[in-house]
Amino acid sequence: MSADQPPSQRPPRRETVTGVPRGARRPPGHAPARSEITEQTTLGATYVRSLMRSQLRAAMVSLGALALLVGSLPLLFSLPEVFTASDLPSPAPFVWAALGVAVYPVMWLIARWYVRRAERNERAFGKLVEGR
Repeated sequence: MSADQPPSQRPPRRETVTGVPRGARRPPGHAPARSEITEQTTLGATYVRSLMRSQLRAAMVSLGALALLVGSLPLLFSLPEVFTASDLPSPAPFVWAALGVAVYPVMWLIARWYVRRAERNERAFGKLVEGR
C-alpha cells in the first residue's frame, strides 16, 4: 500500500481516541452550584446567603416564640394571687406545676421545631448544590 493509491483503495486510517481517565471524570449529576460556592463567585455567595437567611428566619421565629413564652411567665405567676385569698399559703406549688407542666414542654417543642426546620433548610440547600 502506497500513498499513490486512490483514496477508495486505501485501508481506513486508524486513530486512537484518548480522553480523561474514568476516575477523573466529573460525575454525571455534577451541578455548577457546587463549583460556584467553592470558587466563591457572586452566584455562590447568593446561594450561601439564601441558606443563612432561611436559617436566621427559623432562629428568629423560635426566639420570638421563646420570648413570648418566657415574657408571659410573670403574668402567669400573678394569676394565683388574683384568684386566691391572702390568708392562703404561697402559690409555690402552682408555680412549679406551671413551669414543669406548661413551660418546659413548650420550650422543648420550640427547640424541636427549630432543629427540624434547620435540618430541612440544609437538606434543601444540599439538593440545590448537588443538583438533585
